[in-house]
Amino acid sequence: MQRSSTARYVCKQILRNQTQIKTNLHQRPPCDVFINHRGIDTKRNVAGLLYNHLRWLGFRPFLDSKNMKPGDKLFDNINVAIHKCKVGVAVFSPQYCNSYFCLHELALMMECKKKVIPIFCDVKPSELRVKDDGICPTEDLDKFHLALEEAKHTVGLTFDTLSGDWPEFLDSASDAVIKNLLELEKEKYLLKNKNKKNYYNSV
Repeated sequence: MQRSSTARYVCKQILRNQTQIKTNLHQRPPCDVFINHRGIDTKRNVAGLLYNHLRWLGFRPFLDSKNMKPGDKLFDNINVAIHKCKVGVAVFSPQYCNSYFCLHELALMMECKKKVIPIFCDVKPSELRVKDDGICPTEDLDKFHLALEEAKHTVGLTFDTLSGDWPEFLDSASDAVIKNLLELEKEKYLLKNKNKKNYYNSV
């Protein structure tokens, strides 16, 4: 409970500036955190529970089944969410690499230079490989391979859905998201001050 209380406090600090600005829903970014996942493996457990936990903490996570409605264009909505999100969470699972959509989202997050937190759920990094089904263009396969290798060499979390401690996992995953958001806010603040200083020096 101590960690959850701290997380909620930090979250409020991050979102304080946003809540002070009166904007409508169309003007606000679609999400803070984009959850990239293989639905058949993790939508009803890891990805779904993480989405709910982040919502409870006050964040705006994006999960396709929660943020999209029948009739929405998949690529249009997902691509916009990735471009505007602050942090990405990639939930890797046994059937992750069988999905073109999962690999497309991962590659786009890497191309957009987003901070990506890998979660290896019931799978080891060494077991993840891009498969050539003979249909996917070579250019896409190359992008997917590079993105996957980058994710595999990024410090992340591991979790076993059968024997793992769910509350501890959700706290750890949320802490990782909060830490990365704080780092981005700090970088944004420092860049703003640097630009301001350069402006005054040039006047």
